Amino acid sequence: MKELTEIRINGTDIHLQDNLVRSSILPEKTSELNRNIIFKGNTVVEGPVFGNRIEVRQGPLEVQGAAFTQNELYVATDAAGEITFRKCVGSANSIVSRGDKARLMFLADINAKSVALTNAFVAGSIYADDITLDNCVVIGGVFATQDAEIRSSMIGTFNAPSVRLSGINYLLLPSAFSVEPVNAAPGTCLFNLSLADLGALYKQLPQAEDSGKIRIDLNVDELLSTLAGEEMTKVLRSYTVIGKVLAADLVNTDKFQNHFLLTAAALGPQLLKTYDIGNDRNGKPATLTVEKIREFLFDILHGKIEIRDMSGSFNISDITGR
Repeated sequence: MKELTEIRINGTDIHLQDNLVRSSILPEKTSELNRNIIFKGNTVVEGPVFGNRIEVRQGPLEVQGAAFTQNELYVATDAAGEITFRKCVGSANSIVSRGDKARLMFLADINAKSVALTNAFVAGSIYADDITLDNCVVIGGVFATQDAEIRSSMIGTFNAPSVRLSGINYLLLPSAFSVEPVNAAPGTCLFNLSLADLGALYKQLPQAEDSGKIRIDLNVDELLSTLAGEEMTKVLRSYTVIGKVLAADLVNTDKFQNHFLLTAAALGPQLLKTYDIGNDRNGKPATLTVEKIREFLFDILHGKIEIRDMSGSFNISDITGR
């Protein structure tokens, strides 16, 4: 890596390759508002970035400040290597990455008119009109004002008027919401991990007996609510596991350490030190880094780590005794 001493400008474009940019890349005059920024690999930008169009042709790339584009943030389909955005990323139009070779990570929120991601890890939430996810992990929520399409992904929750699901998907929070009934392709599965023992799995220890994943039946586990105001009435559908975890208060969910795991992933760039959740099966501290958590959650998504099914049985006398 060499420190950037001169920016090569070709017309309205800035090309960066093998550079360390210690400052921001922001327009200083009106003519630079239409400037495109093209990353060709092996680049670190320590400040924020603004461009008419931001294109990532190759990794590795690390943008440590916020990034915003007037037109599009585009990651080339054949791009490879580590591509990391450590602060919020926004676009007045679209954010697109459909390749599966790069290790793409957004460590804060994404906000755009349209978002389409493949093989991406998002530590925050996604806000857009239209959202399409394929083989992604989103710690926060997927919030679309129009349409959300989720394929073989793990997300915190979703909230959109129209939602389409396909493949095997996971929810990290107890409930998700839509206005219209969820459109699920044949063979689609939706599992909730709010009572899974993620802490033990992360440490490679046996899972607790009163833990596990819960399969959501999109037809049975749908709760219909009507929200009425002075001028309008809105119908909201909730897909929740609350009805299936009647005895959840009997489970000490704190011992699962899920909240430590997910909070460490969401706050990774803001934490001043690296925490751990105890010792793993080898007696070494199980440190909580964004990179390790990403690998762990993708291993669950791809079936490399198996989560036991939550038992649906409980003793009613235990509940009355409490």
